[in-house]
Amino acid sequence: MLLKSYLTVEQVAEQLGLSEYRVRELIREKQICATKIGRWLIKPEDLEGFIKSRSNIR
Repeated sequence: MLLKSYLTVEQVAEQLGLSEYRVRELIREKQICATKIGRWLIKPEDLEGFIKSRSNIR
C-alpha cells in the first residue's frame, strides 16, 4: 500500500470546496470511505465514487 496515493482530509476539503470539519463529518457518517493511519486518508477512487453518488449525471 502506497500512502502517497492517498488524499488527506485537507486535500479532499480543498477539492470539494468544503471545510475539513465537514469532510471529517462525512467520514464519520460513512458517506466517504477513509482509512485512519495516524490521520484520515482517502483513496482517490473513493472520493470519485462519493462525487458520482452526489451527481445527477450517470
